[in-house]
Amino acid sequence: MKTKEFVNELNNKSVDELNNELVAAKKELFNLRFQNATNQLENTSRIKEVRRNIARIQGAITGKANA
Repeated sequence: MKTKEFVNELNNKSVDELNNELVAAKKELFNLRFQNATNQLENTSRIKEVRRNIARIQGAITGKANA
């Protein structure tokens, strides 16, 4: 998914939905790190992508809180 599409999708969600998505992304990041530590991860760039998505989700939550 493209970055702009992802951000637009985040802006259309409620704070509760964003919090649920944040929890899911953090769980995914944990699993990716675990796979990386055990040398089972094939696509290491996915870690960077998930970290950036977490930051985007947190930014959307902050934007909704300030609005």
